[in-house]
Amino acid sequence: MIGYVLAKLGYGLLTLFGVVTVIFLLFTLLPDPAQMMLGQNESAEQLAIVKKKYGFDKPIGTQYLYYLNDLSPLSFHATNTDNYTYLSPGKYSATELFTIGETQVVVKAPYLRESFQKTGKPVTQVIGETLPNTVVLAVSAISLAMLLGGILGIVSAWYKDQWIDKLIQIISTLGMSLPSFFSAIIFAWLFGFLWHEITGLNMTGSLYEVDDFGEGISIQWKNLILPAVVLGIRPLAVVTQLMRNSLLEVLQQEYIRTAKAKGMSTLRLLWRHALKNALNPVITAISGWFASMLAGAVFVEFIFGWNGLGKEIVDALNTLDLPIIMGAVLVIALLFILINIMVDVIYGWLDPKIRLE
Repeated sequence: MIGYVLAKLGYGLLTLFGVVTVIFLLFTLLPDPAQMMLGQNESAEQLAIVKKKYGFDKPIGTQYLYYLNDLSPLSFHATNTDNYTYLSPGKYSATELFTIGETQVVVKAPYLRESFQKTGKPVTQVIGETLPNTVVLAVSAISLAMLLGGILGIVSAWYKDQWIDKLIQIISTLGMSLPSFFSAIIFAWLFGFLWHEITGLNMTGSLYEVDDFGEGISIQWKNLILPAVVLGIRPLAVVTQLMRNSLLEVLQQEYIRTAKAKGMSTLRLLWRHALKNALNPVITAISGWFASMLAGAVFVEFIFGWNGLGKEIVDALNTLDLPIIMGAVLVIALLFILINIMVDVIYGWLDPKIRLE
């Protein structure tokens, strides 16, 4: 099992390295980032200062090595301030291991650089302020999908080809066909505007809200309902279909028929024998959907005004704030890789045959 986990971690690191490389190459093809930082009022002297500070005056290969060095926990930095380094005194912390000539070897947190538009605000701080809201939204949506989707899938499989099964199939097919941004607009208009007096829900709003005087911050859980439901519609439909098909396949197995012949009750049969084996494909699907929710929440957060990482990405795209876009995409990719590794390990634990493939 340890070797299996280490192999998955190795594949994950290679994938992450590929993602970092692709992100860097994509954004180096864009116009001069120094001009993006300064806007339309730049001068030649200001451009030269910014390019030197951020290493934009170096060849692409050197900039790539700088980028990898910034992201690496173990990194090398020049003591000569004429060269690019982010280790400005008192701004970012790092633990020095040793010095070789004019180069410091330090241990630090990954550095995602600074926002172009937020007056030098660290990207890690921006992500740290918005990512928890996105995680809350994604966890709420996937929990809803797992709970309702699992129940609907079990009911659909148990009453196969009956009217309730057909109704559930129609609803799940409709749920998979609706884009999230379209569902968000419809739900916001119906439940947040048209039926607001009945539901008490708002068209827009985030988890934390500041009062009218700007003094107090309160948690508004009701603002989570609509975006969580909208974000959970498609995975709910997928979980319903997967649970139904997987359970139908398991229920045809010989040991299930034997248990039925011995007079085992329906609930005990499902709980002790059928569900565990039927859950493997569902767990795999849930992992992919949960990771993709972190990226797919972009439009949902923007439409509902949910102050998460997705809305921050939209704002950064509008202002061409490249460090925030690059950092957010990298963090989402890292979470995607970690979640998939975790699910592969769980899948291997549930089915030991997987570890031998």
